[in-house]
Amino acid sequence: MSTVGKVIKCKAAIAWEAGNPFSIEEVEVAPPKEHEIRVKIVATGVCRSDAHAVSPSFKEGLFPVILGHEGAGTVESTGPGVTKFKPGDKVIPLYVPQCGQCKFCLSPKTNLCEKISKIKTPISDQDLMPDGTSRFTCKGKQIYHFMGTSTFSEYTVVAETSLVKIDAAAPLDKVCLIGCGFSTGYGASLNTAKVEPGSTCAVFGLGGVGLSAVMGCKAAGASRIFAIDINKDKFSLAKELGATDCLNPQDFKKPIQEVITEMSNGGVDFAIECIGNVAVMKAALECTTVGWGTCTIVGVALGGQSIPVSPMQLIMGKKINATFFGGWKSVDSVPKLVSDYMAKKFSLDALVTYTLPFDKINDAFDLMYEGKSNRTVLVF
Repeated sequence: MSTVGKVIKCKAAIAWEAGNPFSIEEVEVAPPKEHEIRVKIVATGVCRSDAHAVSPSFKEGLFPVILGHEGAGTVESTGPGVTKFKPGDKVIPLYVPQCGQCKFCLSPKTNLCEKISKIKTPISDQDLMPDGTSRFTCKGKQIYHFMGTSTFSEYTVVAETSLVKIDAAAPLDKVCLIGCGFSTGYGASLNTAKVEPGSTCAVFGLGGVGLSAVMGCKAAGASRIFAIDINKDKFSLAKELGATDCLNPQDFKKPIQEVITEMSNGGVDFAIECIGNVAVMKAALECTTVGWGTCTIVGVALGGQSIPVSPMQLIMGKKINATFFGGWKSVDSVPKLVSDYMAKKFSLDALVTYTLPFDKINDAFDLMYEGKSNRTVLVF
């Protein structure tokens, strides 16, 4: 029986309020409107950004909301005016859209797009569709969308500019990571830090994003890669993926930036922070060499915290920058990254610690908080 043009009832995880577990509910998903697509989500990763959005310390969140931004699925139906997608296409929703027409999309200097809700309202990722309404209802209440994707629902509706078609043979329970974590870390090394062959690098934080940054440093030809985490269980996989030295800051009396500086003849060429802790961001900048050291920020710090940076470090040639989705222009790059995965240019399989049924979403977040999972993928 065709669902085209009809409301679909399906399972979703709703965050009713900050600080509480997700609630598995039956939701109604409206048909797509003009230039929108309704997608059947097959697999979705669990990312720390989803946890930030429901953290009590993040005051700007809107509730109730369906989170999730690292998914993959198939097109169920398309709204009027959609020409690039047809039912059955394998797709990845994009939290960084690419309209192809705004000043950002037309510039090679950035991967931002004016369709990103953050550009207009930089405080919250909880939002509505471009027409100011929601496609989700539950128990008679309107439910907010998240980052234009809302992949914690068996069906979601996205704008045409927030979706890309991928290789029909791609395994969705692996390539969903290209929707956020892998692309962010890998691109932070290649596109934002611009790691050079023969260089020395330090990656702080060895979750899914940090391990992907290690893979990016290796792909760029770095000669030495320091991998730093307080959880030594992460070290064996980090070494498999390219790290040469694994350091636990708790094993040293000195601050870790001093340890790395001594071990790397005055500091590394590139440091990449993948945690979202301003004290670690400071350490990452301080472990880079004077003259040309670059510190790239990937992690998101909550609560409006600032990085304490001495201007003298910048005067002495150190640089600090940050990445959003690894610097990739999403519509252009995501299908190529999927093809590279299919051609075995990198492994996503190593990043997936657990694959769980969608109903276990709260367990997946617990595994992340406890440091027992690099990435957990939920499947419907």
